[in-house]
Amino acid sequence: MQLHTPPAQIGIPLEMVDTPALLIDLDAFERNLKKMAEAVRQMGVRLRPHAKTHKCPVIALKQMAAGAVGVCCQKVGEAEAMVYGGVCDVHITNEIVGKSKIERLIALAKQATIAVCADDPIHLSAYAAAAQANNINLAVFVEVNVGTPRCGLDPGEPVLKLAKQIQKTPGLCFAGLQAYHGRAQHKRTPEQRKEAIRYTVDCVRRTKAVLEANGIKCRTVTGAGTGTYRLEGTSKVFDELQAGSYIFMDVDYAKNLKEDGQPLNEFEHSLFVYSTIMSRPTRDRAVLDAGHKAVSIDSGMPLIYGMEDVQYTRASDEHGTLKLNDPQRDLKIGDKLKLIPGHCDPTVNLFDWYVGIRNNRVECLWPITARGAFR
Repeated sequence: MQLHTPPAQIGIPLEMVDTPALLIDLDAFERNLKKMAEAVRQMGVRLRPHAKTHKCPVIALKQMAAGAVGVCCQKVGEAEAMVYGGVCDVHITNEIVGKSKIERLIALAKQATIAVCADDPIHLSAYAAAAQANNINLAVFVEVNVGTPRCGLDPGEPVLKLAKQIQKTPGLCFAGLQAYHGRAQHKRTPEQRKEAIRYTVDCVRRTKAVLEANGIKCRTVTGAGTGTYRLEGTSKVFDELQAGSYIFMDVDYAKNLKEDGQPLNEFEHSLFVYSTIMSRPTRDRAVLDAGHKAVSIDSGMPLIYGMEDVQYTRASDEHGTLKLNDPQRDLKIGDKLKLIPGHCDPTVNLFDWYVGIRNNRVECLWPITARGAFR
């Protein structure tokens, strides 16, 4: 991938960073890393964070240095970026289809510990042919539908049938269950999240019981996200947690609530889109240089960091329109603001570089090497 010129140089003050730019508050980021690592350690499970959030081997290696056993990816291209960047253990939490993709998958499996998902015998046939041709054993997780009707088999007997086929297929080995409930992550109240994960845990327990009754040991159950990781982590059925967004947080995750109805605020916002005011045409309107191509709005508009009286109301390709509820707000052309993205994952995918900030100076530049890796 061709990276564009970074928007900053190491050592310059924050205000000199060109915009739009993707900032990491390094202090908040590091606190998030440590907080999750300690929580997982106390629960006695493993952390395998999802790299689709950050798409950056530098960050993946920092997560592993803090205790993670490896990372997850969604696409082969993401896994390639991780492995070529020094990550030695990757679970692709997806079914991979297509000869060229599977050949790339097998090439990675010769260099690192690689696992993949399946929910149909068609997947197994394609994986096995490539694995056998290259004299390797490929670890395969059976994906279970545990509440998000996307990929995945129904719990119980359908999973048993596919697991048996994996076991008897040369070149493949049964790795366990992929059990991720995506819809549960952004349920706002604790009881809604608990109810969703109770269903997930029940699906997993029933499925494990069926497997074990038929002599199949389930070594690993993997799943969970930032919104529910404590529920899966204390369930006694999950072995690995795949939370990813905890390192950055975003507006949507920040809407999750505690028992008392207050924001959960378990992790800090550490990811920001840095933007410049390019126009102030009226007293109650300003325009930024960060629109659709700099910040994702699929989960809602970004928030303006530290300015509750200023709202990001509309995104165009290269413009972000702000409403100033206080017309006396002193914002002028050339001022720079930090936006908290509504959804961190697709926002990250819009940039080539992270600009790491500490004490209002640029401390590091990290390439987002898996940007655009959708194959």
